[in-house]
Amino acid sequence: MSDLAKNPKPAADAPATDASAPGTGSGTVPAQVDKSAAPVPVVDPRLLVREEGLAGYWTEFKRKMRGGELGSLPVVVGLIVIAIIFQLKNEHFLDASSLANIAVFTSGLGIMAVGIVFVLLLGEIDLSVGSVAGMGAAVWAVLNVTHEMNDWLSVLIAVLTGLVIGALHGFFFAKIGVPAFVVTLAGFLGWSGVQIWLMGGEGSINTPEGSVVENLTGHFFAEKGAAYGLAAVAIVAYAASLLLDSKRRRSAGLPSRPVSEIVLRTVVVAVLAGGAAYELNEPDGARGLPLALVLFLAVLVIADFVARRTTFGRQVFAVGGNAEAARRAGINVDRVRIIVFAISGMLAAFGGLFIASLSGGATKSLGGGNTLMMVIAAAVIGGTSLFGGRGKVWSALLGMLVIQSIQQGLNMLGMASEIQFMITGAVLLAAVVIDSISRRTQKSAGRA
Repeated sequence: MSDLAKNPKPAADAPATDASAPGTGSGTVPAQVDKSAAPVPVVDPRLLVREEGLAGYWTEFKRKMRGGELGSLPVVVGLIVIAIIFQLKNEHFLDASSLANIAVFTSGLGIMAVGIVFVLLLGEIDLSVGSVAGMGAAVWAVLNVTHEMNDWLSVLIAVLTGLVIGALHGFFFAKIGVPAFVVTLAGFLGWSGVQIWLMGGEGSINTPEGSVVENLTGHFFAEKGAAYGLAAVAIVAYAASLLLDSKRRRSAGLPSRPVSEIVLRTVVVAVLAGGAAYELNEPDGARGLPLALVLFLAVLVIADFVARRTTFGRQVFAVGGNAEAARRAGINVDRVRIIVFAISGMLAAFGGLFIASLSGGATKSLGGGNTLMMVIAAAVIGGTSLFGGRGKVWSALLGMLVIQSIQQGLNMLGMASEIQFMITGAVLLAAVVIDSISRRTQKSAGRA
């Protein structure tokens, strides 16, 4: 037999081998690796649920529930239960006038709660927001009414006053090292004194008729096109954001939402937005779209963009999750903390103008009482963790809707204010308990 028959020549397309490769037997030769080939990216299997349709999302939902990642589910379920109970007790609870009242009374404290959400994301607390709200209202009233300064300019100075006060609190906390609790507690006392001093001998300064501050909660867009137009803008903007996000993910080679899911999500938002617009416009007694609601939604959208879509927002979550790790990663922790407290102070002063609008003017006691507790409760009830690093800006809206819906419903039933406080306190405690249990469950599942 010829040598060729004993040792046949390998086919041209057979892979090259190396008999001396380590770890191989005398008869086993590994294929040569093509080093020029691009590495295959490793994709988190959890991201693939988007490509599995409803079954994938259901599996992911069950996984999150087992792992304690409840998100906004408890508060959404709570809102539905509250609406059903009060509607059964009083058939006018979901009327246009009732919903408009909820929207208007939610706006001022809700804007303040947005600032508290940022502070809670750091794992800190701001006890001064009530006093800063009173300061903002006092500054506006003295400048605009007493000294007859331009309406818009006095509003701007009032809001900037809150920003400066918040930045000062942040400086003492971040640079000097005074605990945020102590700094803002001192601010709560100190700025209340300044507020009283600014008001002078006047017990209150009434809001001028037709002023910017009066219109904050007193103006309604009676034209039907305003509410429906806002709903249409919200629907289009939401769909566009989903499509843009899907496009960016495909460009980066990551799993993206299928078109069917985008359509389904958009339809849900369209039903909610369209239904709200109809309620504000069409039924008897409807006054139209409240300006207060428009401004509150604008603050929410801007704050949500900052928190989720900017470098600064990601730094806030990083600092709240682990400040030392964030510092070692190159994040300027002091800068982040100062800016967050400045945001809280600015939104507190802005919210104070809404309170002045509702109460008919600035007073020495504006921002006192249960204002601070209601604002913090709204952020926590909405789903923002007291332990830092977890939460959403929209928590402010959800939490305030819960609180104000309870108050509106109890008022319509003729319940005393002490009953309202007891129920709100119980809801707040339940929210904190759920948050604590959720964190414990996540730790057990190795996801905290």
